[in-house]
Amino acid sequence: MIQVIAGNKGSGKTKRLIDLTNATAREAVHDVIFLDDDNRYMYDVDHKVRFINAADYHVSNTDMFIGFLCGILSSNYDVGTVFIDAFLKLCHTDLAHTEPVVSLLAGLGAKHNVDFVLSVSSDPEELPDFLKQYLI
Repeated sequence: MIQVIAGNKGSGKTKRLIDLTNATAREAVHDVIFLDDDNRYMYDVDHKVRFINAADYHVSNTDMFIGFLCGILSSNYDVGTVFIDAFLKLCHTDLAHTEPVVSLLAGLGAKHNVDFVLSVSSDPEELPDFLKQYLI
């Protein structure tokens, strides 16, 4: 399953994502991952959450991003939820070119029973139709 938290810069997306991450970690029977593009929120997420700074792994395009996620999932069969802050920055793409990535995430999620929660910097009204179905 994919869920999307969308909003303009400064609208509280990351705070909402962190709150959802921590709530999930408290109740989870599986492993929870939080991906970000820096270490800024490392101490805001629950200590049970595996915080990963993708910049440490030089992820620089959408193919590398998907490969990076596949590596995470293949190395740990207990991952149940992956929270992704700054989704567009991590993919190094713009909103119009994210449909193939979201489609791949949906496939990975279904095959491996993993939920993905993405924060996207965009007005919810301006999201493409393929993303609007995932809005929370």
